[in-house]
Amino acid sequence: MASIEKDLNRTFPDNKHKLVVNLTHTSNWIKNRYTEFLKSYGISTQQMNILRISRNKGDWLPMNTVKELMIEKAPNATRIADKLVTKGLIERSRSEEDRRVVYIKITKKGLDMLKEFDIAHEKSLFRFTDNITDKEAKLVSDILDKLRE
Repeated sequence: MASIEKDLNRTFPDNKHKLVVNLTHTSNWIKNRYTEFLKSYGISTQQMNILRISRNKGDWLPMNTVKELMIEKAPNATRIADKLVTKGLIERSRSEEDRRVVYIKITKKGLDMLKEFDIAHEKSLFRFTDNITDKEAKLVSDILDKLRE
C-alpha cells in the first residue's frame, strides 16, 4: 500500500500536517495524470473545464459566468476560450447591447469530443479509484467539503 511517508521519504510532526501534505501531493498526482490524458485530445485542463461548463449550461453563456464556475480560476479565460473557438469546439459571440460582454456556446464538434472523452475518461483515468468503495469515496469527499467550510 502506498503511503505519503514512503512517497516523500519523510515523517510528519502530526496527522493534520500529514493530511495537508498528502492532499497537496495527491492533488498534484491526479492533476498530472489528467493533464497527460488530455494531451491526446490536444487541450489543457482549463480548456476542458470551459467545455464542460459550456455543455452543462447548454445555451449561450457569458464569459464572466464561465470564469466564476471554473475549478481553477483563470484571469485569461477569454484567451483560453479563443483557442477552443480556433479548434471549432465552441462558438463565440458579443452582446449587441454591450460589446464588452462575450458569450460562448459549445459546438456539435465540442459535444462529440466530450462524448468520446467521457467514455475514455471513465475507462482509464478513474482506474485509480477502483480500490476504494463508494462509501469511502463519499467519506473523503465529505471531509474535503468540510475542510473548505
